Amino acid sequence: MNAYNQLKSELNSELKNILSYWTNNTLDLEHGGFVGKINHYNKVVSEAPKGIILNSRILWSFSAASNHLKTDEYQDICDRAFQYLKTFFKDETNGGVFWELDYKGNPLNKRKQVYAQAFTIYALSEYYIFTKNDAAKKWAIGIFELIEKHAKDPLNTGYFEAFNEDWSPIEDMRLSDKDMNASKTMNTHLHVLEAYTTLLKIYDTIQLRDSLKTLVNLFFEKFLNNQNHYDLFFDDTWTLLSHTVSYGHDIETAWLVIEAAKQLNNEDLVNQANVIAIKVADTFLNEAIDDDGAVLNEKNLITNHIDTDKHWWPQVEALIGLKYAFELNPDKNFRITSVKIWDYIKKHLIDHENGEWFFRVDKKGNVYTEENKVSMWKAPYHTSRACIVLNN
Repeated sequence: MNAYNQLKSELNSELKNILSYWTNNTLDLEHGGFVGKINHYNKVVSEAPKGIILNSRILWSFSAASNHLKTDEYQDICDRAFQYLKTFFKDETNGGVFWELDYKGNPLNKRKQVYAQAFTIYALSEYYIFTKNDAAKKWAIGIFELIEKHAKDPLNTGYFEAFNEDWSPIEDMRLSDKDMNASKTMNTHLHVLEAYTTLLKIYDTIQLRDSLKTLVNLFFEKFLNNQNHYDLFFDDTWTLLSHTVSYGHDIETAWLVIEAAKQLNNEDLVNQANVIAIKVADTFLNEAIDDDGAVLNEKNLITNHIDTDKHWWPQVEALIGLKYAFELNPDKNFRITSVKIWDYIKKHLIDHENGEWFFRVDKKGNVYTEENKVSMWKAPYHTSRACIVLNN
């Protein structure tokens, strides 16, 4: 077995490890749903809040794995995740989903982050594909219609970042503390595109097709810069607000745009996405890979300052993006690099003692012990998806 085939085989096994960890460690048997936080030492943080990103990603991950493995083994987890979203995160008054609940399921933050609405569509659509639960499909369509109604910019195209509980404008639109307060972001558009791509599999309408096509073109025309990176933060009129680029988002976007174009069955868009993906992947190989074989985090294109931390998720998005690149242009370096990344993951990021993956390590491979195993932003989505895609 050559090194790349071994990588695929090991990822196939790792998928079962990931699903097992989340099944055995994250169920909240006292308050329902899933616990909000597990720390680096694998200890549940009692009374931690519960975020929509974590919970929607759990639903997506177990639904996608069930579809991939063609198994009902995880049906109870999928149903548990769906029911918790429906019972506690769903805003029955204004529509959409809340951002954060307390540990008992009471809303703590009712803001409408478009990123969160998109992830809920993504999860509900995948769950519907698995279960054919009509309530999930109907709810996904309903959130799509809310995004189109409230978040779409009719003047300058694109989608606004966030709103108050009632979908009225909000001043602080930041997705997290580390983000800029920008009205339009690449990250949110990427996950709206991702969600609409999956929704189109179960709900093929002219409106959805038009919106997804517009999103694909935004990635060609607004987000992609002349250095083969995707710019991240913009104002209402698409004025660039930041010169930082994210290597993980670069390589993730390359393949997600291809998938969107394929789902639209638009040959011109597919061809354009393929050409861009090769350029982005080549740039990624030249810039994003550290001497140890792992993916660097971020770079400022003006100062050339590089964040050398190795977060868990860019590593696996690279495995997917480089797979797509190799299929378009069989350069052996794409696979050689993938094997090096996987070797680094096994050595530094997978917790072989307690299970799951560490959030990030520094340039020397030292783990940040203040980061969590499970949290608002630490879910099984990126890792399980890589395991699935590389074995499809």
